[in-house]
Amino acid sequence: MSSPLSRALHWLFTTALVSALVAGAALAAFDRWVLRPALAIGTVDLAEIYRAKEAQFTRLLTAPGGEDERQQALALARSFSERLPAALDELPLECGCLVVVRTAVVGSPYARDLTGLLRRKVDLP
Repeated sequence: MSSPLSRALHWLFTTALVSALVAGAALAAFDRWVLRPALAIGTVDLAEIYRAKEAQFTRLLTAPGGEDERQQALALARSFSERLPAALDELPLECGCLVVVRTAVVGSPYARDLTGLLRRKVDLP
């Protein structure tokens, strides 16, 4: 038969091992689902998007033509004003990150530029 001391040591070792495994799993889960997503930052250059769309709008308005080009330019502006907020709402869901204006972030190694993705969402070349 085993002595009471060896049974107590075995129980103590088993308890310590299980506690260490549970703590390690909890730390890994916290890192995976809380810490890393909080560190992920996506940036967009809204000024660039507005400048590009404004240039597109201006080209349509100043093109020789007439009322058709003017109506097309107005439809483009109306469509852009509806698509931009929706596209900005979709970005955090797609990248799984916090999305901020590029000028708000200085030197973060976790920042990812999402301006190209936003350009495609609002039909800019």
